[in-house]
Formats: sequence, C-alpha cells, structure tokens
Amino acid sequence: MTAPQGSLSLRQYGASHGSHAHTHFQILLGLDGVLELEVQGRGQRIGTGQGCVITPGERHDFEARSGSRCLVLDTDQTGWAACPVQPARPAQTLALAHYLAQALAQPASLARHYGPLLLLDAWRVPGPASRRHERPIDWDQLTHWTRQHLHEALSVAQLAQQVFLSPSRFAERCRDETGLSVMQWLRGQRLALAVQLRDGGLSVAETAQRCGYQSPSALTAALRRVRSH
Repeated sequence: MTAPQGSLSLRQYGASHGSHAHTHFQILLGLDGVLELEVQGRGQRIGTGQGCVITPGERHDFEARSGSRCLVLDTDQTGWAACPVQPARPAQTLALAHYLAQALAQPASLARHYGPLLLLDAWRVPGPASRRHERPIDWDQLTHWTRQHLHEALSVAQLAQQVFLSPSRFAERCRDETGLSVMQWLRGQRLALAVQLRDGGLSVAETAQRCGYQSPSALTAALRRVRSH
C-alpha cells in the first residue's frame, strides 16, 4: 500500500475469470451489473449497492458474465476486520461510492486521500455495536504461527497484526477469551513447544534456541518449575 488508509479505484469486470489472493484487505462495492464472487469456497453475487470485505490471504475467484463496475479499496487499515461483509448503512454507502467514483476522475480531487476513511466510516456499524461484528480469532492458527516464530523476540503488535487487530484490542480480547495476558499466553506457547521438543529428543541447547529462551539454563529452570507442579 502507498498509504495506510489505502488506495481507491474504479474497476470494470468482464467474463474473463480471475483468481488471486492479497496480503491486504480488499473491499468491493457494486455500482452497476453483477459480479460473481467466490471467497474461500463461499459464493456470493455483488449487485448494485452490495459489497464484500475480503481479508488478507483469502483466495477469491471472480467473473462478471454481463459486465460489472465496482468501487474497489485496497488497504492495510485494520479497522476493516471489525466490519460486516455488507455495509451497515447501504443507502449512504452507495451514495458515497457513486460520489467517489466520479471524484476519482478528477486528478486534484481529495477523494483519493479521504475516500478510504470515509468509506470505512460509512460501512461499519456505528458505536459500541460494531464490536459484535468482529471476526473470531483463530487461536489454533495463531498458535501455529507463533510456534514457528518463537526464536524471534515477538511483540504484542506482531501477534495483533496476525489477527488484524490493534495491539490494545488484541490484548483485551486475549484476556477475555483465554483468561491470560498476551505475555502469559506467549510464555505458555514457548513452554508447551519446549516440552514437546524435549520429549521428542531435541537437545536442551537446540530447544532453548528454537523456543526463544535466553540460555539453556533458563529453559531448564522453566521445565523444572512445570514438572514440580
């Protein structure tokens, strides 16, 4: 992305089939025609005023047999993770989209700078109710990723990025959903992997390195505390 808020564009889709995935959010809102879309095996049709929020990594296939015109936003803005798939206020969002589509044709228009945030504001559920639309955290997937990176000095921000949340919101949800602080959860992952590797015959030194312990003696002390309980 060239800017944190993202990049808006007006796109024409045709009968040619396309398929790809992105490392960022992609938001589509139909202006004309119908776009046939399949996201991670889930099919849907995007007609006028209908939309879709595609999260990073989700493969999507698309085609428009009779043609389709959509406003498209490519963005790294994590606020989209809490948005519903369809706009919460469809009439207002469609009116904004039509304006942005016209404004994008003007080279000096401020729509390119402010449009992405205005679209997010129109799309999301207003007020505290927006949290009810947050996507669930896939803790199994996050655990797998974390254990692959324990040799690094992981931060709350890095973990939050994996689930498309701000560090503060991730910390809040971690405590609510696991009963642990982020650092307690991370220490638990480090220790669980260490026990698994040692039981599998890996040396203390190699295990300490893989799991991010400062030294083999630090790992030995941690394992001793666990096995004494």
